[in-house]
Amino acid sequence: MAETNLTLLTWAGILCCLIWSGSAQQGGSDCIKANAKSCGECIQAGPNCGWCKKTDFLQEGEPTSARCDDLAALKSKGCPEQDIENPRGSKRVLEDREVTNRKIGAAEKLKPEAITQIQPQKLVLQLRVGEPQTFSLKFKRAEDYPIDLYYLMDLSYSMKDDLENVKSLGTALMREMEKITSDFRIGFGSFVEKTVMPYISTTPAKLRNPCTGDQNCTSPFSYKNVLSLTSEGNKFNELVGKQHISGNLDSPEGGFDAIMQVAVCGDQIGWRNVTRLLVFSTDAGFHFAGDGKLGGIVLPNDGKCHLENNMYTMSHYYDYPSIAHLVQKLSENNIQTIFAVTEEFQAVYKELKNLIPKSAVGTLSSNSSNVIQLIIDAYNSLSSEVILENSKLPKGVTISYKSYCKNGVNDTQEDGRKCSNISIGDEVRFEINVTANECPKKGQNETIKIKPLGFTEEVEINLQFICDCLCQSEGEPNSPACHDGNGTFECGACRCNEGRIGRLCECSTDEVNSEDMDAYCRRENSTEICSNNGECICGQCVCKKRENTNEVYSGKYCECDNFNCDRSNGLICGGNGICKCRVCECFPNFTGSACDCSLDTTPCMAANGQICNGRGTCECGTCNCTDPKFQGTTCEMCQTCLGVCAEHKDCVQCRAFEKGEKKETCSQECMHFNMTRVESRDKLPQPGQPDPLSHCKEKDVDDCWFYFTYSVNSIGEANVHVVETPECPSGPDIIPIVAGVVAGIVLIGLALLLIWKLLMIIHDRREFAKFEKEKMNAKWDTGENPIYKSAVTTVVNPKYEGK
Repeated sequence: MAETNLTLLTWAGILCCLIWSGSAQQGGSDCIKANAKSCGECIQAGPNCGWCKKTDFLQEGEPTSARCDDLAALKSKGCPEQDIENPRGSKRVLEDREVTNRKIGAAEKLKPEAITQIQPQKLVLQLRVGEPQTFSLKFKRAEDYPIDLYYLMDLSYSMKDDLENVKSLGTALMREMEKITSDFRIGFGSFVEKTVMPYISTTPAKLRNPCTGDQNCTSPFSYKNVLSLTSEGNKFNELVGKQHISGNLDSPEGGFDAIMQVAVCGDQIGWRNVTRLLVFSTDAGFHFAGDGKLGGIVLPNDGKCHLENNMYTMSHYYDYPSIAHLVQKLSENNIQTIFAVTEEFQAVYKELKNLIPKSAVGTLSSNSSNVIQLIIDAYNSLSSEVILENSKLPKGVTISYKSYCKNGVNDTQEDGRKCSNISIGDEVRFEINVTANECPKKGQNETIKIKPLGFTEEVEINLQFICDCLCQSEGEPNSPACHDGNGTFECGACRCNEGRIGRLCECSTDEVNSEDMDAYCRRENSTEICSNNGECICGQCVCKKRENTNEVYSGKYCECDNFNCDRSNGLICGGNGICKCRVCECFPNFTGSACDCSLDTTPCMAANGQICNGRGTCECGTCNCTDPKFQGTTCEMCQTCLGVCAEHKDCVQCRAFEKGEKKETCSQECMHFNMTRVESRDKLPQPGQPDPLSHCKEKDVDDCWFYFTYSVNSIGEANVHVVETPECPSGPDIIPIVAGVVAGIVLIGLALLLIWKLLMIIHDRREFAKFEKEKMNAKWDTGENPIYKSAVTTVVNPKYEGK
């Protein structure tokens, strides 16, 4: 048993080495390729890279960068685990308030800032390059959460009938929203267009009343904040009731100017840190960035608040905002937009909705009579989805999301940032991975924020980058270990002061003479510097690196390597040893210059327990037969020897079937073996048993095949197992033969009849042709019958002269 375990361990070791050798040939680790000169550079090469700070770790000729390798390789090279610098990333939660569980109508009245919908609120991530840090973010939409709704309405002339319905909107909407929240505020604003040509007529009369006929309209304006957010629905009705329609010239309206001011003028509008809804009501399209050039306005919109006395005063100075600019400001201010537009412009605003996250589109009736239901439906649609967004990421940092939505279902929308079809009170979870792919140039900390679109709450994440090793902070400046204090000794190596070079900072860049130093880098009786495998730096050879980073030059003069040893089966040292200084050091149980000779005798062991059946020697796992008559993997075959099967054929036949040449003398000549009958061939003994075994197939006197095995056990007893029923060739099948003969005769007869008929047809055709020819050539007499008298008589008038 002990030998078996040893053999298994040996083969396991060989397999590991083969795997290591295969991976080595594929190009080595990224850690070595990084050519790191310090511990900090090393750990930035990859999450699996470590730095060995053991002082005497390097061999002669190895560069400082050889201290950087993957952990398993460092340990295999003799670096103790406690001397390997391998800092890991981590996470630490600083604020972790539980999400609020609050029901509508609860007696306790909470301030908006006391309600928590997202958890955790603040954490620190320590990031190492290439190593992701994962944390879970929980979101639960609180019931009875306060809502601010601002109604922004187009007051151009085409919206005249809509204004009448909106005048009573305040109290009616308040009643409906009380079913959703007990803390609801509403505001109102209106817009028309920029007050310059060609958007409006600038004649004095049209500036006073832009409408035609007897219509009395208010002067055109860009945007007016009529009512800041309030909880008084009656006040909404009162102020909106005093509004009058205005007019403009072109069909698209200046709504984007108004949206921008509503978004950025938080103090004037009165936005709180609660759910913010902006209802944008219009029956026309919109102007956007660039359209201002028609009116001579070229300055881009600055995205700042310009309200004076609740009027937008810079519409003639700044262009319309772009869609992207609006998206940015709406997102920054957590405003969710509801576009209430007529059927005619549904397609336009649906395309706009696709560009503005957390927005909805509803179909407004021609007179805005359905506006309350539109707002309720849009709010329910917006509140049924959660989309996470993050602030701008530092260079080299990536983030990924995985959502676990209602009932734990994984949602792949928006790259895992979105959950849909959730109800108020449902809890969803997001798994977030943050990865640093490089260190910041200055190594400074960064802060990013993650929040649900349309909500003011956010998660603050402080990113701390692991760009240096702990041992670097423990370095000894001007250390005696670095040639009389010419460098800082840190992490097991010298970091030379400016102007010093060498592994131990032993040389000055001002004093080094390369010709003098080269003499120290040549072997005796050689002109090659560092064996042409390195460069001489400060009188010491620093061996060059190969493209395959697992192939290494070493030695004082770089005279050694680990890849120029003998090979077997395409592998260095046959995969059964390690190449050291161009010589194979074989694993146990292997020998030879390429470690291709196995000392294991198991492959030579015969079934009887003898090596090579006692007829040869085991050399490198193969039998070398000393008796030339024998061959085979264990010298078991003899082509010139009398066959076992032929030798025992007659005795087996007479004992098993009472047939054959020895039938009469069977009891005298054939009792030297034990015989066992079996039912079929698959019941015969199979190879693998300890006793030598021969499988035989022979013919008996009836030309039937019979099968048997012959073996001799350890005490010399012969045993025969024979299949009790021979395999005899079956006799001819009479019916098919007779049927075939009869069918042949019938077919031959039919063929003869057909041939006769064909010949007769040919003969008849020839005779008929001959008859036709003779008929054509016949000559007949043309004389008349003497008895025949013609029925015609001709009489000539003698007086007729033919005139």
